[in-house]
Amino acid sequence: MQQLAARPIDVAAQSSAGRNHLMTSHGIQLQLCQACAEETTKVIIDDIGDRNFSLLVDESRDASIKEQMAMVLRYVDKHGYAIERFIGIKHVGDTRAASLKASLDGVFLKHGLSMSKLRGQGYDGASNMRGQFLGLQRLILDENPYAFYIHCFAHQLQLVVVAIAKCCSSVLDFFNHITLIVNTVNASCKGHDELAQEQHDNIVSQLESGEIFSGRGKNQATNLVRPGDTRWGTHHKTLCRFIEMWTSVLHVLENSHDDAENLTQRTTAGGLISQMESFEFVFILHVIITLLGKTNELSQCLQRKDQNIVLAVSLIGITLRQLQNIRDNGWDQLLKDTTDFCVKHNIILPNMDDTIPARGRSRGRGGQMLTFYQRFRYEIFNVLLDQIIIELNNRFAERSTQLLRCIACLDPRSSFANFDEDKLIQLAQMYVDDFSIYEISFVLRNQLENFIADVRAYPSFVSCNDLGSLAVKMVQTDRHIVLPLVYRLIELALILPVATASVERAFSAISIIKTELRNKMGDDWLNYSMVCNIEREIFAKVDDDAIIYRFQDYRFRKGTLPRRSSVGSSSTVDQVMEDTDEANN
Repeated sequence: MQQLAARPIDVAAQSSAGRNHLMTSHGIQLQLCQACAEETTKVIIDDIGDRNFSLLVDESRDASIKEQMAMVLRYVDKHGYAIERFIGIKHVGDTRAASLKASLDGVFLKHGLSMSKLRGQGYDGASNMRGQFLGLQRLILDENPYAFYIHCFAHQLQLVVVAIAKCCSSVLDFFNHITLIVNTVNASCKGHDELAQEQHDNIVSQLESGEIFSGRGKNQATNLVRPGDTRWGTHHKTLCRFIEMWTSVLHVLENSHDDAENLTQRTTAGGLISQMESFEFVFILHVIITLLGKTNELSQCLQRKDQNIVLAVSLIGITLRQLQNIRDNGWDQLLKDTTDFCVKHNIILPNMDDTIPARGRSRGRGGQMLTFYQRFRYEIFNVLLDQIIIELNNRFAERSTQLLRCIACLDPRSSFANFDEDKLIQLAQMYVDDFSIYEISFVLRNQLENFIADVRAYPSFVSCNDLGSLAVKMVQTDRHIVLPLVYRLIELALILPVATASVERAFSAISIIKTELRNKMGDDWLNYSMVCNIEREIFAKVDDDAIIYRFQDYRFRKGTLPRRSSVGSSSTVDQVMEDTDEANN
């Protein structure tokens, strides 16, 4: 309702209305919000028209512990852009696949959407969503076999991050210590404020000494946040802040040790200081930041609304090659960075030729001995790199599916180096509802030949570096009309979902709209408010008259506004309100 309240109010129209026309009752407010949401959704549905689209769904609990299912549609608009639009949120009694499917059917029926136009499904990794036999994706595939399921790439990447955080005992201990440090430093308001003040003093000191420079957006106040398995990017963000606030964290831990109320707290703080100032801790910190830096960049790219699956698969391949290069050639640079950091902070450097017992083995019992070099190079560095490469290959097995191999042939980079007519015809055969036998057998190949000859010769297509820009360029040059079958293939590739980031953002809106103080908000009120809030750009362009007329049609009113056709173009708002006032009297 904030967007509705922000609309300009006609003073003359307001003054001519009766004093009892305050529009503040709960029922009237709900109907106004409903009218706004339905007009906003109508714009989205009209924009989709009879185009194909894909569906993104996720569930989460709200402030009143109700399970809510958020739905987003992905489609290609008339200009060739891939668009993701929120269409609503639905309270579900349980999260069984059958219940979710029934709720989904109700939403489709309400908005006049056809399940036959669905060409893609995007969910997280929950079994009730992605189950091959009884999951939601299977129930939809039974009804529409062309609604191909894509496991959210961002969720899969987060699973990779969680896997490498637990890949070996040394790394697991490292993250346990990080969590303990964050909890200890932020255990009290005093520690939290002390850390912020210490970091502020360090920044001022570095600015004065010329180590860092001031500028817009630089040197912002930060704090440590505990990394979470379900929050994208938190591992990388926490470790980056940790290394920036290294001196400040040590200072707070020293104060915690000195001010401890009991021996347990003093021992914990002292032990954490010893861990931080060990070479192994610093080495693992640098390795993890390097690896998570690559995956975090990929995660940010995958969460873009206009991201297409061809570019996403390409980015995964690029990330794999970068990680493999670090595995083969990155050891020397990483060791140098770790050594420089240790020298700067007076951390003792081990002699890499000295021997230590292998982890889990006793020196006194004649256990296996390793040099420090073998310990850090082969037991930590190589294990981490091998694990993340294996996890990326296993998690993103979709890259090798026939569907994506065919779609990759549309990639415009390097002058359409991957173009393959036979595979694109196979792609059309996967969507037999969108291509007739005649089009596949006789027309499509000729259009593909004309397409590739044309775009390779046309200079403006050389600048296209992904499938999205190719679709936009085809619309701008009217080639989507000349080569409709080729453009249809591009559309089908673009609407395949990449990540459920848009749905996750919807759940962020829930926490703003339905708070602990407003936890009795009804399901309809929540749904209408979220549509207006999330799709505020569309809502801002909706005509006020359309909202007013929809509102007055909900029930019998004593006075009604004349329709636009009967009012005429020269009628003023004052005249309309006078007529309404007379009707009320």
